[in-house]
Amino acid sequence: MPISKQGLLHWVGLLFISIFAFVTPAQAQTAAAGKTIRFVVPFGPGGAGDLTARIVAQKMSESMGQPIVIDNKPGAGGVVATNSVAKAPPDGLTLLLMTNSVAVTASMFKSLPYDTLKDLAPVTTLAYFDMVVVTSANSRFKSLPDMLAYARANPGKLNIGSINVGSTQNLVAQMFKSSAALDAQVVPFNGTPALVTALRSGDIDVAVEIVAPMMSQIKSSAVRGLAVLGGARTPDLPDVPTAAESGVPNFNVRGWNGMGAPGGTPPALIERFNREANAALASPEVRKKLTDLSLDVHGSTPDQMAKLLQSEIPRWAQVIEQAGIPKQ
Repeated sequence: MPISKQGLLHWVGLLFISIFAFVTPAQAQTAAAGKTIRFVVPFGPGGAGDLTARIVAQKMSESMGQPIVIDNKPGAGGVVATNSVAKAPPDGLTLLLMTNSVAVTASMFKSLPYDTLKDLAPVTTLAYFDMVVVTSANSRFKSLPDMLAYARANPGKLNIGSINVGSTQNLVAQMFKSSAALDAQVVPFNGTPALVTALRSGDIDVAVEIVAPMMSQIKSSAVRGLAVLGGARTPDLPDVPTAAESGVPNFNVRGWNGMGAPGGTPPALIERFNREANAALASPEVRKKLTDLSLDVHGSTPDQMAKLLQSEIPRWAQVIEQAGIPKQ
């Protein structure tokens, strides 16, 4: 009985799946051995995310004995970079620097060219990072309780600055406003320099930003830290209390970055990347470099990272809906 073209394609597809399903660790590593691995980063060069990828990749490359090159693909809230990895062959030669934005974009866009949970394979978390509420050095607010008291006594007058609409910082500002039950405005700016300028000139009252780019401003006393937004004080700012300590009970939000691969990547390769990445994170040299970037180094299993991503998507979807941010 002749087989139709459609039937032939069906059987070829099943054969392809079967081959990948039964790849042994040795076979998987042999297939990718010596070939260049592309590590896609959804940001331009020089930021904390890019530097994290470069530092970890360099150590992994030394251990694995094969080159890992950084491929910067900024744009569209990380969609450009994520799509390039989601569509890449699952052959162990493509990685993605995953961040909060992967979870955020799942709800920020009406449609995406990929399925966030099906077309990406989590490998490990790499690091977490804190965010901080800051105000200008000459501000009336000496503490977060001062700011909360003013906002509640003057509904609609407090301005909270952040970078771009839909960014992690912008959504955290919206979440903070909601959790603290404040009638306040969240004002977006095109990048940290513009945000700092507006804060220091008094155009906004406070700002929400990642700790790392604010450290020089805080240490020089150009701005004042009012509260960090994670569940514990950050070692970089030991004298700055948490929001939970200062009148916003149970508030605990941190940013994160991690490593992923195309969906369908054989488990043997995922296991290898996980092992190599966590070994790199355990290196004193790598740990110091990342800590110097105000990052909290923290690896995980693939399953733990998958659960993190699954929990983050509905969390940010709720924030986006409550903030009334229109889908793009």
